[in-house]
Amino acid sequence: MFKRSLNRTPQELKIAVSPTVASIAPRERTLGQEVLYKFLHNRQALFGSVVLLIIVLSVLIGPFIYSTPINKIDFSLSSHPPTWDHPFGTNDLGQDILARLLYGGRISIAVGIFSMSVAMLLGTFIGAISGFYGGLLDMILMRFTDLCLALPRLPLLLLVIFLFRDSMKAIIGQELGIFLLIVFIIGGLNWMTVARLVRSGFLTVREMEFVTAARALGASPRRLIWIHILPNVISPVLVAATLSVGNAIITESTLSFFGLGFPPDIPTWGRMLYDGQNFLEFAPYMVLFPGTAIFLTVLSINYIGDGLRDALDPKLG
Repeated sequence: MFKRSLNRTPQELKIAVSPTVASIAPRERTLGQEVLYKFLHNRQALFGSVVLLIIVLSVLIGPFIYSTPINKIDFSLSSHPPTWDHPFGTNDLGQDILARLLYGGRISIAVGIFSMSVAMLLGTFIGAISGFYGGLLDMILMRFTDLCLALPRLPLLLLVIFLFRDSMKAIIGQELGIFLLIVFIIGGLNWMTVARLVRSGFLTVREMEFVTAARALGASPRRLIWIHILPNVISPVLVAATLSVGNAIITESTLSFFGLGFPPDIPTWGRMLYDGQNFLEFAPYMVLFPGTAIFLTVLSINYIGDGLRDALDPKLG
């Protein structure tokens, strides 16, 4: 048997060995699989994903399991420390903090997600138009972006909400009106960074050969922008999107802390901080739990954003 293998021609040996080599050769991963592999092997990103998943599931499912009313007032339980019946204690009105924390998490996270969506849509549109067409239009849009970046955001937020809060309540309703007002104001003041990122990517990609070929084949400007160029510059936008969610949650908490966010009967994490600030000396848990919820949510989102940045960066492969 051994002599027979030695008498084979090189071509026969190549044919006999090639299936074995093919079977042990590693399969190349696709781009999506490579990004997922890098992300899942990033400990901070994985930790952030797990923590954020736990928080989101808690605020979505928790109110159905822990069905204590959020606005039930019982002065006999005023500022009661944590017990088995009230695991996170009660506030100054005897309302259960855990129930309000779970309910308020829905609103705080929803504000972050929808504000991010407004900022991403507006910033992507302006950045894409500016970077694709260039020239005078680019100059006008970028100077407008610079003007918006120069505006003091927090004072402007406070002013706009103070001026339009009552009218939005009267037109749409209290909860929905304030929610939409906060979402559009926060999103409308956070699109500038996204616009600059998209514009920078468009200026680079629009000069590449595949874009030139598509233009020569008669592709319309709309198709060039949304089909050929934008998918190739979306990576930094995704990273900015994750980070803007955390910024929006903090901004909403700041507005509620100043008393210009949601009213007391609509508990958000920021509103709970505002309501508990006068009880820090003898009931610190009133601000400890909502503050911890904000901290963990924003931290986990930032970890996810860092993980996406590393996974989408080809230089780190």
